[in-house]
Amino acid sequence: MKRREFMLALGGAVAGPLVARAQQPAKTWRIGMLETISPGLNAKNIEALKRGLRDLGYVENQNYVLEYRSADGDSERFPAFADELVRLRVDLIVTRGTPAARAAKSATESIPIVMAAIGEPLGTGVVASLARPGGNVTGLSGFVTELAGKRVELLKELRPGTSIAAFFSNMANPVVPPQWEVTMKAAQAFGIEVSLLDVRSTDDIPAAFETAVARRVEALLFGIEAVVQANRQLIAELAAKHRLLSIYPSREFVEAGGLVAYGVSYPDLYFRSAFLIDKIFRGARPGDLPVEQPTKLEFIVNLKAAKAIGLTVPPLLIARADEVIE
Repeated sequence: MKRREFMLALGGAVAGPLVARAQQPAKTWRIGMLETISPGLNAKNIEALKRGLRDLGYVENQNYVLEYRSADGDSERFPAFADELVRLRVDLIVTRGTPAARAAKSATESIPIVMAAIGEPLGTGVVASLARPGGNVTGLSGFVTELAGKRVELLKELRPGTSIAAFFSNMANPVVPPQWEVTMKAAQAFGIEVSLLDVRSTDDIPAAFETAVARRVEALLFGIEAVVQANRQLIAELAAKHRLLSIYPSREFVEAGGLVAYGVSYPDLYFRSAFLIDKIFRGARPGDLPVEQPTKLEFIVNLKAAKAIGLTVPPLLIARADEVIE
């Protein structure tokens, strides 16, 4: 065999396996999602996650699929959904909220878990530390406890004469009691009498508003968790009906007709979750990836809702708002 023929034959022998490997179908990742609310109510966060994945080369139904499970405001459903995702052999689970993260961690020690947002990562058995969460978990903090006091401060700026307020949330969720503690301390510092409205289900919400009226509450401060999130439309409508100044923990409430929101940007957290997912798919161990802090806060004012309850929002607050709905 001539040298040129030999080299061509050798080249073909080497190229054959390489071409065969290149033609093998790419892996389709299966991503489970444990969510507090339905896909419709969660549309902006889902789209933010997909956008982040798309920027990294992941296209839905081409190289990944989503398995979405919603507790619809009932956190007791999370363990069964987590077990279901494990049986489906998903490659990774995305969670929102402390109950979802705890359920996922209880269901599996091997499938990676990315917390798109968690209110209380420490002290609830989810991570060992923020710097080195350990095990199969990492994600992003929602910073909810720290911001609860800021909403009390914002209340005083919105209506300086407010003297009676109430904190509205579900105390059965482990992320809520710390928010209540911070709210009480801040309210005391500002000379506001604050009481608790503990709602455990949708059925409790109308009665909670009646209680607020009976107590002559002038303003409501909302803690973020599944029951409140799932019923944001009903809550905004009842707040308007009873002409109560209400301060919410995220923009989704204002988009439902609520008055004011101050909190982290959840779409931004979901977008950033995509980068953690990509790192894990490329071989990183979740427990070695630090739990990240929010970098984007939002202050949203709904002037239409303010007008409906007879509230004049101070011009300085309007100027500070990231977004004003008119």
